[in-house]
Amino acid sequence: MLKDIIAKDLTIVFCGINPGLKSAEEGYHFSGRSNRFWKVMHQAGFTPYQIEAENDRSILDFGYGLTTAVARATSRADELSKEEFDHSLELFKTKITRFQPKYIVFLGKAAYQAFSQKKQILWGPQSEDFCGSRVWVLPNTSGLNRGFTLDALVTSYSGLYHEIHSNQI
Repeated sequence: MLKDIIAKDLTIVFCGINPGLKSAEEGYHFSGRSNRFWKVMHQAGFTPYQIEAENDRSILDFGYGLTTAVARATSRADELSKEEFDHSLELFKTKITRFQPKYIVFLGKAAYQAFSQKKQILWGPQSEDFCGSRVWVLPNTSGLNRGFTLDALVTSYSGLYHEIHSNQI
């Protein structure tokens, strides 16, 4: 099982759909060879250098945390059932309420659609909070997500980065 990297009052908790098999096996978030999360985080401005998956806990140094919507590891997120999301919701709400990040950022639409019970979700900021945290939905950085190039991912994540930093002024 992949452990959360989380603390109270972080700026952002990034929420993956669920762990990939390699991440669960190794115990590091986004450690799959084709996952672009760490590269995107650096190129979008969140970190001054590209964090290696083995050093995933260092993301706390920048005010960010990592969690997943569903704990079960799979090779593809579409292997998860609606019931697994339903069973994960209360634990997830408890976690977000306890740690109170300013933002919860869902990586991919699947988890937020399941948790919010909305059929249509746009990328970017959402109109409602989730357990007191502002919500953003960004594209998943998985290498299986062929719908987004690295440049498109960086552009999407940069939008969040700029919103956070413009709100801190």
